[in-house]
Amino acid sequence: MGSCSKIESLPPDCVSEILSRASPLEACICSLLSSTLRSSADSDMVWRSFLPSDHQAIVSRAVNPFSLHFSSYKLLFHYLCHPLHIDQGSKIFKLEKCSGKKSFILSARELSIAWSSHPTMWCWKQLPESRFAEVAELRTVSWLEIEGKMRTQNLTGNTTYAAYLIMNVCDEAFGVEFVPSKVSVSVGKQVQRGRAYLGCKDEKKCTMESLFYGNRREVMGKAAFGEEGEVISIPLKREDGWMEIELGEFFIDEAEAEADEEITMNLREDGYQLKGGLIIEGIEVRPKHIVSYHAL
Repeated sequence: MGSCSKIESLPPDCVSEILSRASPLEACICSLLSSTLRSSADSDMVWRSFLPSDHQAIVSRAVNPFSLHFSSYKLLFHYLCHPLHIDQGSKIFKLEKCSGKKSFILSARELSIAWSSHPTMWCWKQLPESRFAEVAELRTVSWLEIEGKMRTQNLTGNTTYAAYLIMNVCDEAFGVEFVPSKVSVSVGKQVQRGRAYLGCKDEKKCTMESLFYGNRREVMGKAAFGEEGEVISIPLKREDGWMEIELGEFFIDEAEAEADEEITMNLREDGYQLKGGLIIEGIEVRPKHIVSYHAL
């Protein structure tokens, strides 16, 4: 209580300056301590500092940017903590409430999917449970490659990110659980490689594997490990009803963010196996500690 009284004795602008160097979570907590602190904690000076430097450019890319006019930066920040469709609806942008770090989802249309323009191999369709206008459904193919790209400048510096393929498997799927695929994420000279299994028809087996690998991930900090520390990923259930496979993680420092390097996220089949019934919604790039998006 004594510390609170000392802070309250400072000029409001000084309190706002201090809180602007804290975090959104700390500013919210401070606003609950007293009515005197609330005005400083809710000030535009504080909440403007929590917004990414390119927030105006991001807002201008929204599907309906004219709806994003708010009376305060705090209201804008909280709005951007909800999924925002940008770039004609082909991507989703979101801020983490506690830290203000940026996340993105690239739709399937933003990805490079081998043979996706061949209607006998892939079809593009609408699904009511998808965030996007279209998803890609695999009809039948013997070789699979999916790749997504973005720039480090779009993300938050000094942050460890991970990329996840968002997918589902139809009941009629075949050939997706037998052969592991190679996965990788590269940023400049930084490359992480691993393997991933795309599906598991046996629900009980999937549940057991998810529990097993989930426990190992908590203990080791990875999904699982193969030979020589190679990461092995399996589909895990998301809160929004989809499945996700970790493609890899990477760290972005401030220099890399400013240098605007290319991030390449890739899944490539290791061998040839006839398969079908895979549904691709997109690739999510989010800070490593953040759980998957809630259903919209």
